Amino acid sequence: MAVDVTPDWVAVVLAVVVVLVALAWYLTWSAGRLDRLHHRVQGARGALGNQLLRRAAAAADLASSGVLDPASSVLLAAAAGEALEAAEEEGLDPQAPLDRDLARREAAESDLSRVLRATLGDPDVVRTLRADPVGTDLLDALDAACLRVVLARRFHNDAVWQAQRVRGKRVVRWTRLAGRAPMPQTVEIDDEPPDLSGV
Repeated sequence: MAVDVTPDWVAVVLAVVVVLVALAWYLTWSAGRLDRLHHRVQGARGALGNQLLRRAAAAADLASSGVLDPASSVLLAAAAGEALEAAEEEGLDPQAPLDRDLARREAAESDLSRVLRATLGDPDVVRTLRADPVGTDLLDALDAACLRVVLARRFHNDAVWQAQRVRGKRVVRWTRLAGRAPMPQTVEIDDEPPDLSGV
């Protein structure tokens, strides 16, 4: 009597096909997730670039308004001008490579934060500026811009960390799902805003 081995072969082939289909589905899902994360990083980078420009413009407006003392105006105008110049040269273009070195831009933005805290760190100065309607409007615009920078950088760095975490998985590295896309980098700046409440 002959033994029928056909059902065993069918089961093995069927199991191999199921495993290959599951693996292909997982790799496709991972590649799509990684692509979405890279797009999220690019969008967050563009938003951060816009918010940094708004903050520098608000600082430049305050410096040129005449409500600050001359020394503070000069310091603030110089720092805001440097930040705007660095933005023009290096930028945070969402289409730029994600691993692009932004050292000059980061230094200029950090300097602007330090100058803002130095010139507006005294509550008496802020109260004096808030007594003037023009000063109040300028401080409100600057305060809002500073808050948006903090939030935009947090969202950007969160997106970068998620993309780095996914790219660090063995399956993603072994199968090279990221392709030639550069590893996204966080933006490390001093973005602590000054206290503009005047209290």
